[in-house]
Amino acid sequence: MCQRGGMTQTQLAKKLNEYQSFVARLESGQRRVDVVELIRLSEVLGFAPDDMVRAVAAVQDS
Repeated sequence: MCQRGGMTQTQLAKKLNEYQSFVARLESGQRRVDVVELIRLSEVLGFAPDDMVRAVAAVQDS
């Protein structure tokens, strides 16, 4: 289950117009998110994409 979004992989996949396996690969780290997907995820899950980019950059710098 997607903790922040409060929905299952299947529910998120439906909102993204993707397969559940797509969400599972993202969640497990088997697949990276491209910019277009990041924007769509931010719309569906309600976060600012620039905040996410900064958070990832901070982890990479440490």
